[in-house]
Amino acid sequence: MTDILLEPFSDAHLEAAVRLSQAENWPHRTEDWAMVAAVSQGFVATKDGRVVGTAFSTPFGPDLATIDMIIVDSSLRGQGLGRRLVEAAIETSGSRNLRLVATEDGLPLYKKLGFGERGGIVQHQGKVASATPSADVEVARDTDHDAIIDLDRAAYGGDRRALLGQLFAAGGEAVVLRDKGSLSGFGICRPFGRGRVIGPVVAANIEAARSLILALIKRHPGQFLRIDTRRDTGLSSWLTDLGLPETGSGVAMARGEEPRAIRDGEPKTFALVSQAFG
Repeated sequence: MTDILLEPFSDAHLEAAVRLSQAENWPHRTEDWAMVAAVSQGFVATKDGRVVGTAFSTPFGPDLATIDMIIVDSSLRGQGLGRRLVEAAIETSGSRNLRLVATEDGLPLYKKLGFGERGGIVQHQGKVASATPSADVEVARDTDHDAIIDLDRAAYGGDRRALLGQLFAAGGEAVVLRDKGSLSGFGICRPFGRGRVIGPVVAANIEAARSLILALIKRHPGQFLRIDTRRDTGLSSWLTDLGLPETGSGVAMARGEEPRAIRDGEPKTFALVSQAFG
């Protein structure tokens, strides 16, 4: 495949990337691609000047990065291009531990590159007419942003300050829970694809996570919503009953050590906005 070139992703590639993802029935708008590019280092594969593949590495501090937006034109699959793109993203990640979400088709490649399975990711989409939170959820204030960043870091194990800044800049709305005046949980909902995506949601327990999700749904009744969650949270069946059926799935994978252990009793991320990249 010597006629296919890999080069850094730039704004000049945005529209071609949108077309490539549309061919895969991905919902990403130009704005969604631009958000990924703003916090990541990306690559495109070109053939005769046409974009035929993409890959991104998104760093979250010095110890962690995610591999995102891996797409190969359907006419060029099975020829090693996907591996070239993923290896380029891995190389630019340096010594960081890595995470990604794989499709079933991508599992063999990622396993060959040293990734191990870490559980299932479930995608839910749909419209909910109304919702009532069971806890006293508040709309976040601007002064809560630093506490949200700190809580997210504790739950996720990486510094997503830049990403969270992009979410707020893109019209993301946050709701929070407080315990004795301190922030104990938060959820964010932002424009994405056909409507809005909920995530991240960080909470001390599943009941608090449900309240945060319901509060965000309540702010957008009848709108098309997407939420991605780990299957082991137990949220999937609840989301389906709520009116957000399961529409897709993936496999969470990791290479290297986790940046830190998430101990019992600490916040856990139930809905993963990083997986809303792709």
